[in-house]
Amino acid sequence: MARAHDSSFALRMAFFIGAAIITIASTLFSNRLAKDLALEERKKMELLAEAIRLFTTEQDEGVQMDYTLVSKIIEGNTNIPVVLVDDKGVVLSHNNLGLKNENDTAELGAITRAMIVHNQFVEVKISKDVSHFFYYQDSKLLRKLTYFPFVQLIVMFIFLLITLSALNSSNRAEQDRVWVGLSKETAHQLGTPISSLMAWVELLKLKNVDAKLLDEMDKDTQRLQTIAQRFSKIGSKSETTPQDIKPALENAVQYMRNRSSRKITITTHTPNESLPVYLNVPLFEWVIENLCKNAIDAMEATGKIDITLTPEHKHLLIDVTDTGKGIAKSNFKTVFKPGYTTKARGWGLGLSLVKRIIEENHNGKIFIKSSELGKGTTFRIILKKA
Repeated sequence: MARAHDSSFALRMAFFIGAAIITIASTLFSNRLAKDLALEERKKMELLAEAIRLFTTEQDEGVQMDYTLVSKIIEGNTNIPVVLVDDKGVVLSHNNLGLKNENDTAELGAITRAMIVHNQFVEVKISKDVSHFFYYQDSKLLRKLTYFPFVQLIVMFIFLLITLSALNSSNRAEQDRVWVGLSKETAHQLGTPISSLMAWVELLKLKNVDAKLLDEMDKDTQRLQTIAQRFSKIGSKSETTPQDIKPALENAVQYMRNRSSRKITITTHTPNESLPVYLNVPLFEWVIENLCKNAIDAMEATGKIDITLTPEHKHLLIDVTDTGKGIAKSNFKTVFKPGYTTKARGWGLGLSLVKRIIEENHNGKIFIKSSELGKGTTFRIILKKA
């Protein structure tokens, strides 16, 4: 079990490290591409600015400037939003701004002011005293590439969650197969000695052995047969039938009373009317026995167990309360996991088995309703009424 756990942990760590390396490398590569593209766009703007400068400086001094060619040069840029303004902020030409209406001067002015505030520009030196300015924004491609690492991180995070969920499901399925196989093999192995014991009891009856002793032996043999039957049902979809829960509860409680200290009192609190629920009697009795046994261990041979049945509209509540040492709130869910135990000797499978029987065989729920260290614990079971 320890080796399997270590192997699973090592596999997860290797997966995390591999995913982290891929994510970091991919993010760095994307950032590098974004920087390279931003540099290329900057160079493109500088080339446009230089073309305009060369054109305008060749015009005769005093002649009104014609911006037709300038506009064509700007229109050669098909993806970078640009605005050409003079030194007074008057828009001379623009392109790729995504204007809803090309004649809307208000919208053009708002976009231009935003680009000026962003302060990403190339100066076009027209003359010694005159400069125009090429304001531009990142292209859509560059903006997408800038956001890409964040999208990539989100996708990788989702992928990690899905993969971990799949790994956990796979581990649980493997554990379930081992658990079911072990249970059925146990039931199978118990079958032969139980049959032999039953035969010996019948033989002893013919030898005039004390009837009381034979009766007790017969009870213990029947008990072993019940245990084998319970183990054989693990992993299979056991049928539940509408039955009054009180006889099954009293039978399990009486069994525990006969096998616990006189200093332990087990009391049931049930209403007078019949309480039919969908029940598998042998497995339900196993649940009650396990809860009582855990309570007795927690009380260290002295204390009280109260089992209360409370009917509701569609469900029946079963509260098992003890006066034991209690459970820390941080362990409310941990106690139901296989292997959890506070005893020096024990497998830690009792409550795990209880949870499996209630949830998988009875479509019910079980949880710790309340617990206080040094005072006791209440387990609550919820079953569907028939």
